[in-house]
Amino acid sequence: MSAPKTALVLSAHAADFVWRCGGAIALHAEMGYEVTVACMSFGERGESARLWKEGKTLDEVKAIRRAEAEAAAEALGVHRLECFDLGDYPLELDRDDKGRLVDLIRQVQPAFMLSHSKYDPYNTDHMYMTQVALECRMIAQAWGHNPGETVLGAPQLYLFEPHQTEQMGWKPDTFLDITPVWEKKRAAMEAMNGQVHLWDYYTRVAQQRANHFKRNSGGMSGGRDCKYAEGFESVFPRTVDAL
Repeated sequence: MSAPKTALVLSAHAADFVWRCGGAIALHAEMGYEVTVACMSFGERGESARLWKEGKTLDEVKAIRRAEAEAAAEALGVHRLECFDLGDYPLELDRDDKGRLVDLIRQVQPAFMLSHSKYDPYNTDHMYMTQVALECRMIAQAWGHNPGETVLGAPQLYLFEPHQTEQMGWKPDTFLDITPVWEKKRAAMEAMNGQVHLWDYYTRVAQQRANHFKRNSGGMSGGRDCKYAEGFESVFPRTVDAL
């Protein structure tokens, strides 16, 4: 039997993968992909305001966020959830941390990767994560890095939707119909109890992107129906045999 296809999501904080590409994760998991999610932090300092207002300690916040991420990952069908626990606000990776991430990329050998927008003035952890993703993807391709290991090919890096697209310079060129797995994404979102205010926001985003999916799949001449979708911006050119 041939090895299953794989995908890798690089998430700055524990909830980012849920809001921004949970549908893509669930859809590809149903297709038989083994999707690995690597969370650099639990978002314990900067994305857990509700828990801090309840008087939780740092260790309590991290434990709650880990449990939420694990529940969301299970709901989406994630094959492997890797929590680096590097802290946030700011997120920082040293050389050893990057080496650990390179090792993971080579282990997974993803057909494609997902991470944040290139620019995010509201949350520099996000754009730092994508800078690290690009750097570690490059290192994983280098034959001279830990010679003898299987090097990485050339997986596309898709940038998932940031919170305020107009401020981030994010321009989607790919829309994915996630209608068949919407209930899984919604269940994963509802596992993130520390950010309840985002449940309906990201439902509306998915509905808006569904409109764009329909328009770009045929528009008034008969676009494909779609109720929920996610948008992505590809970083690298695509190689094709036909248009």
